[in-house]
Amino acid sequence: MNEQPLRSVLYMPGSNQRAMDKARGLAADAIIFDLEDAVAPEAKVAARAAVEAQLSSGGYGERLLVVRCNGLETAWGADDVRAICATGAAALCLPKIEQVAQLERVRVLLREAGRGHMPLWPMIETPRGVANAAAIAAVDTVDVLVMGTTDLASEMRVPHRPDRLGLQYALGQAVLAARMHGKCVIDGVYLDLGDADGLLSICEQGRALGFDGKSLIHPSQIDAANRAFGPAPADVERARRLLEAWSQAQAEGAALAVLDGKLVEIMHVDDARHTLALAEAIARLEADAGA
Repeated sequence: MNEQPLRSVLYMPGSNQRAMDKARGLAADAIIFDLEDAVAPEAKVAARAAVEAQLSSGGYGERLLVVRCNGLETAWGADDVRAICATGAAALCLPKIEQVAQLERVRVLLREAGRGHMPLWPMIETPRGVANAAAIAAVDTVDVLVMGTTDLASEMRVPHRPDRLGLQYALGQAVLAARMHGKCVIDGVYLDLGDADGLLSICEQGRALGFDGKSLIHPSQIDAANRAFGPAPADVERARRLLEAWSQAQAEGAALAVLDGKLVEIMHVDDARHTLALAEAIARLEADAGA
């Protein structure tokens, strides 16, 4: 089983050379070089060229490198897609995806450029996007759904509360859509850089809701996301013991196993295998970062 850790997904402005260089030494699992919200209109073309150069220069190790392009309805979107698909970017992040037709237009550009199977990370940040999340997740080249909770809260006219009460339905729908089609799903950003306790609480809530990780706006948020969305040592140890109990039961011809007085069934085995695979992938990523 090959797991890609996505605990921490850090946005980096494509117009900020210093920040992009610094990202090489950060403990984020994935970097999204941003050409959209983080870049002023007059800097869009220069930022695109800077991100192209950054991807070509490398040095990011095993981190997943993604680029958020401008929407195709803008003056820069199509050129963003053409330029970035010619680089070593692992995926394209696409803002405000509301229907499959938007993805198809991107896929046409990618096919014309010879990268028709390039993975896509559509952002779900409008009510229509939430309503169509399952259809969007069903597209074969979609790998990850990314929640845009700031824009979504604005469009839904819900207040920003610590419990995100007004967003609970939308968050749950995105997780369900992703799981229906075997895709990953990333929670939205947390805007209060001075509230470390609030960030950790939101990360833990996101984990409880089923998200694979958190999108971040500052390096100071990485540690909280990695802790909340990564398996704890006790979870890893229990997963190992569970698989050992299951293997012993199988060897004895039993259909079920018992661990610590609790029944073990095949879905628990699958969960344990996922936990161990994720822990091993995180260990490889961390070893690469320390090399």
